[in-house]
Amino acid sequence: MLDSGPLGKLAHHSPKPDILDWHESLKRAEIELILPEVADYEVRRNLLLHDLRESIAVLDLLRSTISFRPITSSTMLRAAGLWADVRKRGKPTADMKELDCDAILAAQALEAGAIVATENVGHLERYVTAKDWRKIIVA
Repeated sequence: MLDSGPLGKLAHHSPKPDILDWHESLKRAEIELILPEVADYEVRRNLLLHDLRESIAVLDLLRSTISFRPITSSTMLRAAGLWADVRKRGKPTADMKELDCDAILAAQALEAGAIVATENVGHLERYVTAKDWRKIIVA
């Protein structure tokens, strides 16, 4: 499951070879890549803010070619539980007033039984199995 970091790299109008090679290696290995709605939201809002039309078009294409996972009510209920749990343990990933997209992403990953491909392992591994996308190597 893609976090916003690698998703943003894939959605770039001219993505770098490292992210393209990684994506292609997953496809060749027939590993399902999941695009969670919360990561789409995080990337899309910034692309819209900066009026990056070419990248928005790429993101739209990714959304239609990668397995898209929408946010559901059950996802949000699970995310609320995850959010509260890490705070009770004194390990929050965001300010108390923030929505905390990491908790929502983690809930989506747990529901899908997925590993999160990210650049932010430290926060996400508090909730779910997360790996730096560059270290997810397919032989």
